[in-house]
Amino acid sequence: MRIKSNLKVLALSVLFASSFAYAEDKPLLMEGKETLYQRVLTTPDCVLKASADAQDGKAIPAFSRYYVYGRDEATGTIKVGADLTGKIAGYLDSKCTIDWKMQMALLFTNPADRNRTLIFDTFDNLDAVVNAEDPKAITDPLYASLKQTGKAQGVVATEPETYIDYTKQFYLLPILESTENMFYDGFYVRELKIASVTEDQKSKAQAQKAQPQTSAITSFKAAIVFVIDSSISMQPYIDRTKKGIEAVYKRLEQEGLEDSVSFGLVSFRSNTKAVPGLEYTSKLYVNPGEVNNAEDFAHKVQDLNQAKVSSALFDEDAYSGLNTALSDINWSQFGGRYIVLITDAGAIEGSNKLSTTGLDARELRLEAEHQGAAIYALHLLTNAGKKSQNHDKAKTQYEDLTFNQVLQKPLYYPVNAGDVNEFGQRIDELAASIASQVRLSSEGKIAAGSAAATPAPTATPQNQASSLEEDTKKLGLAMQLRYLGTVTGTKTPTFLEGYVADRDLVYHEKPTSTPVVLLTKAQLSDLKDVVSGVMEAANEGMLSPYEMFQNIRSLAASLGRDPSRLSEDQSFKIAESGLLGEYLDDLPYKSEIANIDEAAWAAMAPQEQDALIRSLESKLRYYQVYNDDVDRWIDLVEGADKSEAVYPVPLEALP
Repeated sequence: MRIKSNLKVLALSVLFASSFAYAEDKPLLMEGKETLYQRVLTTPDCVLKASADAQDGKAIPAFSRYYVYGRDEATGTIKVGADLTGKIAGYLDSKCTIDWKMQMALLFTNPADRNRTLIFDTFDNLDAVVNAEDPKAITDPLYASLKQTGKAQGVVATEPETYIDYTKQFYLLPILESTENMFYDGFYVRELKIASVTEDQKSKAQAQKAQPQTSAITSFKAAIVFVIDSSISMQPYIDRTKKGIEAVYKRLEQEGLEDSVSFGLVSFRSNTKAVPGLEYTSKLYVNPGEVNNAEDFAHKVQDLNQAKVSSALFDEDAYSGLNTALSDINWSQFGGRYIVLITDAGAIEGSNKLSTTGLDARELRLEAEHQGAAIYALHLLTNAGKKSQNHDKAKTQYEDLTFNQVLQKPLYYPVNAGDVNEFGQRIDELAASIASQVRLSSEGKIAAGSAAATPAPTATPQNQASSLEEDTKKLGLAMQLRYLGTVTGTKTPTFLEGYVADRDLVYHEKPTSTPVVLLTKAQLSDLKDVVSGVMEAANEGMLSPYEMFQNIRSLAASLGRDPSRLSEDQSFKIAESGLLGEYLDDLPYKSEIANIDEAAWAAMAPQEQDALIRSLESKLRYYQVYNDDVDRWIDLVEGADKSEAVYPVPLEALP
């Protein structure tokens, strides 16, 4: 079963005469597009020449993205500019460039607990594995050959053994072609043609000087930040958490590892405007980078007690506490990054007027993934929560919040009846497991089952229900691989083109990569306007689908979309309005709103409509986080206007 996608970057079908074809002040449009311009990526051998017939030029960094202002097919030369301002940067040999139709790329997931990605030389070689009833029989010899000789038939490269943190070293895996297929067991998979272009080529001599893993891992440090509900009824759990941390600190001090594990603590309650007596919504009591012994920690949390007054709702603002932990702590100084949410209540949704962040579980999960932090939830199933019928809602929220890409499961652990002893055992188990990882690291050892040691993952679909301790061991490996990738300067291959699957070829439930769209500031601004407008139209259209779609048509017209596309037919879908923009066309993702028409909206129950509106609202707030996050914007070419910087937006964050 195969569905061809329109997402292809192939040789352009428009033919030019021997002289340059170009617009005076704009780049050439992509074929079939009205607002998207032709772009190319440079390879390591590219030089930028001052004129088309110049013999020499300026060496430019690999993966630089240029707009095409003209092409001379006779000489194979292209005229390029760094941005859309009309300023010509110079001339490139087309042979050293890659046409890039869509600014979409892959980021490798952490290779812990899965096979390393194989990059095949041809589509057919990849496809043979995807369609095989027993793919392991094909891949095992390939991995064995790679381990013994560094080569395997039909394989041009493999994913690095350690994890590449793109926030520390940006790399690009542009998607050139995409084909959707299905494994023999029913899992969907995308077979992708990619190019790998690394920002900074490292010489062999430099590579040989890279720190070996055994010495690099000894400096691995971990931070465990508890985000604890301190509303009324939480005092026993606050006290038990303090006690558990104190015990682990003392054990670490005995082993001389007190500098290797740091604990932090954030307390949260609810909106103080609704109930001023709560004193705060969230508060950072202990920054893990500022304590290194039990006494110091105890001193900083001595005033932490449960609230003296009740909150306005049974739900508390857990998302505020998590947001504080993610934004107010410098996670970059730690290799192991763990956040432990402790609460007996659900979280106030981002759309609730009492929310102080406007964010929901999905946005906070994506932010934690960006920070490289794993979120756990210890959900106390108290009688109060049961009487309030709060348990099921909270479970749904926290399973979404804690879903972990490495383990492909939520790090959600309920504590039956809110039992303090059981809770204490979980705290001790978690802290001891992380301390054990750090102890191994201090001895120059990588966790058992390391992808750096063996390509075969230890987990199977039959044993996913592992304990908190087992989950933490596997995450410890992932944290170590991420850390090693950073300190040893792990890179993707300098340049190659090949074919990969976006899922493990044997363990099909495990994704090997995360697709992202690299949106410019203008595109992100446009996306914010669209989502805001659709959300307002949906709010006004809850009682009248006709009015909603009239508002959609008006919005499309106001944003300059093609008026000929704005049909008055009741089957008219949001996607047909052109609202989502050509930069989102052909992407391999399922939009929440694209295929909604009047009939589909009318058929949705009020709670379904409300859930969609709330989802759009939380995404809109997260786009503002993107916009304001100066450090994460990436310049793809030297000398371009600042508006051409791009932001890696996960497909999951699109509307």
